[in-house]
Amino acid sequence: MITGEIKNQIDRIWDAFWSGGISNPLEVIEQITYLLFIRRLDDLHTLEENKANRLKKPMARRIFPQGNDAKGRSYEDYRWSRFKHFAPGEMFTVVGEHVFPYLRADLARQLGNGDSTYAHHMKDARFTIPTPALLAKVVDMLDHVPMEDRDTKGDVYEYMLGKIATAGQNGQFRTPRHIIRLMVELTAPQPTDVICDPACGTAGFLVAAGEYLRDRHPNLLHDRTLNEHFHHRMFHGFDFDNTMLRIGSMNMLLHGVENPDIRYRDSLAQDHAGEEEKYTLVLANPPFAGSLDYENTARDLLQIVKTKKTELLFLALFLRLLKPGGRGAVIVPDGVLFGSSTAHKTLRKILVEDQKLDAVISLPGGVFKPYAGVSTAILVFTKTNSGGTDSVWFYDVEADGWSLDDKRTPLLPEDKLGPVPKTPLTAEEHAKNNLPDVLARWRSLAPSPLAGEGRGEGEMNRPRTAQSFCVPKADIAAQGYDLSINRYKEVVHEAVEHRPPKEILAELWKLEEEIQRGMKELEGMLG
Repeated sequence: MITGEIKNQIDRIWDAFWSGGISNPLEVIEQITYLLFIRRLDDLHTLEENKANRLKKPMARRIFPQGNDAKGRSYEDYRWSRFKHFAPGEMFTVVGEHVFPYLRADLARQLGNGDSTYAHHMKDARFTIPTPALLAKVVDMLDHVPMEDRDTKGDVYEYMLGKIATAGQNGQFRTPRHIIRLMVELTAPQPTDVICDPACGTAGFLVAAGEYLRDRHPNLLHDRTLNEHFHHRMFHGFDFDNTMLRIGSMNMLLHGVENPDIRYRDSLAQDHAGEEEKYTLVLANPPFAGSLDYENTARDLLQIVKTKKTELLFLALFLRLLKPGGRGAVIVPDGVLFGSSTAHKTLRKILVEDQKLDAVISLPGGVFKPYAGVSTAILVFTKTNSGGTDSVWFYDVEADGWSLDDKRTPLLPEDKLGPVPKTPLTAEEHAKNNLPDVLARWRSLAPSPLAGEGRGEGEMNRPRTAQSFCVPKADIAAQGYDLSINRYKEVVHEAVEHRPPKEILAELWKLEEEIQRGMKELEGMLG
């Protein structure tokens, strides 16, 4: 968790960009990403230098070559630790005319395979900081942000990414972090998993899965095989926005993943078919109602469900990507749950009859505000290709810890937010944050690495008037595979006590007598 002082430093950096003429928050974070990457290259070079000095051997790998470039500039001047001391004009020239061309053209070759993912995404890096004064100011501010500790680095970048959302532009790329954390906790990633997000954006799901593994399996990186798997083969993210790929890669880098597979790919396109059954866990919030080139859509997906709706095609894609036994937790718009088209019904039937649909967790309508008020749900499922759905667990989330208006302000202290709060919640606080209860009931329901064995009879036997309950597969099939919680939830009608009719009539008769008596007394007074 970063301190208020560090947040203030980042806020000042952000304000400097805005006052310096860069108002697009996505461009701000992109330029910061480049500068952080340049700073990291210098740190790596320094580590190699220190190692060579200790061993009294030549450097095994040089980030910055020896000698001068084609323009006669020393490669040593490319280093953050050197140019940060230059006058603004000279710094501007070095960064814009030497360092950025080096990032684009020569870095990947110089690095070899070690940082190829990050070097690859820098090949079209653009330097858009407009003035020497702004560059000098930003470099000085970034130099004072502590980036030595992995947790701090990750939190700093996450805080910067949060500013994309609060700025009101491009926030569609960010799923709320507490919702991501809930989905990761629900699926409990394991050290041997191969994890994929086919619409990764800023790589929030992959980052959260990595942090979960570090927390829950602290010895993971001490095992040579698992360490290699974690850094090079576990994480896979696809997107067709190069800016998002750079940002997502940097997010992974600052969270300590050396070489994730973050690459350009239109996940629904025919050109990128052939990824079937490669992954054991899919975590995603795919685009809703996105544009689609129907002619270029992968034929294997259209064989599952013939539709132009991207949310349905992505769901079909997830089933294709997963190995048998693999599991998924994905966000879908509510229309997927009850849509009446043939494609909607076919896909829901596949989930229930051919695979194992584990849970439908309905989220409040304001979770994605201020960008969209659409109601959504989390689907949790296991790919089996042989059925296995006995019953489906439904949970109706009424509050996620934040206000459901456009401001999305926290309703509880920070230590009581999210699915795993640091401080237990009271019953009154549960009404403001249901997520810990979602997790507790889920773990009591299904066997998992965290929950132990058993089906949680209490959860299975909850009445349908409760906030969560289970619905047998036969009932779902009878409803045309409708997965809307409102189709199955029963409303509690408060019992109203009615007095006996004779008692009410007797009271009315008595009242009538009193009225008649009063009328006679009034007539006597007037007569």
